[in-house]
Amino acid sequence: MAGGQPATSSASITSSDATIAGMHPFKNFVVTLRTLLADESFRAALSILAALLLVATIFYTVVEGWSPLDSLYFAVIAAATVGFGDLAPTTDLGKAFTIVYVLIGVGLLVMLLSRIAAGMVERKLEETAGNEPRKRRRVRRRPRASVTTDEAD
Repeated sequence: MAGGQPATSSASITSSDATIAGMHPFKNFVVTLRTLLADESFRAALSILAALLLVATIFYTVVEGWSPLDSLYFAVIAAATVGFGDLAPTTDLGKAFTIVYVLIGVGLLVMLLSRIAAGMVERKLEETAGNEPRKRRRVRRRPRASVTTDEAD
């Protein structure tokens, strides 16, 4: 760092390189989500998840006596398997409902998130397929030396 100037690296990334490397992940997410929303089965699964959250919110509000916001919060946290531990059902009915709810909610959430992730990967692969492949440097390998054993000792 001579003269108070920051050291520059020869491996610095230009903004165009960063754009290519990053491929705008948020934009990719939004475009993928729009594409998936056109799929009837994805919309159906999303609707089922929304209905499940609504049922759980109403259930926890009525049975556990929580506020609607606390009930929705717990429903999301339980389905996402985060489990902060700040809320927990105290009634036997609440505990039984939570067991069934978590099994259904986790499976549904995993299915939706995997569809989104697969769509994002597929979209990124399609975007990069149009680019020319990078030239790979060939590495010449040396032939292996053969090992012989002398059995005539």
